[in-house]
Amino acid sequence: MTTHKSDLYLGAHESTAGGLETAFDRIGRVGGTALQIFTRNQRQWLGAPVSPQEALAFADAWKRWGPYPVVSHASYLINLASVDQDLRQRSVEALASEILRCKALGVPSIVLHPGSRGTADLDDALQRTAAGLDQALDLSEGQQDGPSILLENIAGQGSGLGRSFEELAAIMALSERRDRLGVCLDTCHAFAAGYDLKSPQGYAAVMEQLERTIGITRVKLLHLNDSKHSLASGKDRHEHIGQGGIGLEGFANIVNDARWQGVPMVIETHKDKDLADDVKNLGVLRSLIRSAE
Repeated sequence: MTTHKSDLYLGAHESTAGGLETAFDRIGRVGGTALQIFTRNQRQWLGAPVSPQEALAFADAWKRWGPYPVVSHASYLINLASVDQDLRQRSVEALASEILRCKALGVPSIVLHPGSRGTADLDDALQRTAAGLDQALDLSEGQQDGPSILLENIAGQGSGLGRSFEELAAIMALSERRDRLGVCLDTCHAFAAGYDLKSPQGYAAVMEQLERTIGITRVKLLHLNDSKHSLASGKDRHEHIGQGGIGLEGFANIVNDARWQGVPMVIETHKDKDLADDVKNLGVLRSLIRSAE
C-alpha cells in the first residue's frame, strides 16, 4: 500500500525563540505540516506556567498556520527511572509542569525519554518509570482529557531505558494510566539500536516486531532522522535525510507505508537560522513518496 502526499503530516522541530507562537512562522517558512516544540528551556527543571496571553497568541498563530498537529518535547533532565529520590521527585514535578503547559496550549502529546537506570536492576527501573508517569499524571490534577505522553525509543547507549520495543511495552503495561501513554518512534535511534529500517525486508520485519510488542496504532509520532553511524552502533547521532546509514531507501519504506497515514512525522536534523536544511530535508522526504497505485 502506498500513501498520498496529502495523507502525510511532515514537519520539523522548530525554535520558539522570541515566544512560543514564533515556531509557527518558522514551520510555515519551511512548508511543514507537523510541528514539535519545547514549551520551555529543555535543560531547566521547572519552567513557568503558560500565561493567558501566551496561550492566546499561540492559538492565534496555530489557527493561521493550519489544522496541523503540534507536539511538545519534555525536558532532557527528566529521569523517572532514577534511584535518587530527590532527582526522581524533581522529574515527576517537571513532567507534571509540562503536562499543565501543554494542556493550557491545547498541545495533545508530549515526547519523553524514558530515563536511565544507572546500575539499578532493569525490572525495578521499568517499575519506577511507570510509577513516575502515573504520579506525574495524578499531580497534574489527574486530568483525564489532558495530553498523552509518548515514550521515545533510544539508540541503546549507556543504561538508558527504551532501547527495545519490549522495554517500551513493559513500561506501558506496568502503568495504571496506560490510556494516556503512547510511543514516539525515532528512526535514527531504532537503527542504532539494531532495527534494520533500510531494506524492504528488514523494514517489514521491524514492523512485524513493532506490531507484536507495542502495536503500531500506539505509535503516535515519528522522528525522521538519518543516522551518522551504522546499524546497531548504539550511537545517537542524527544525520540529514538520505545521507546516513538508513539512506533514501529506508525513508522510502516509511513514507510509502499507509499505516503511517495521519501520524505526524518530524525531523530533528541540524539547521542554521535560515532553515534551509529543513526545506531540503522535507523536500527529500516528499520526493520519495510514490503516487498511489
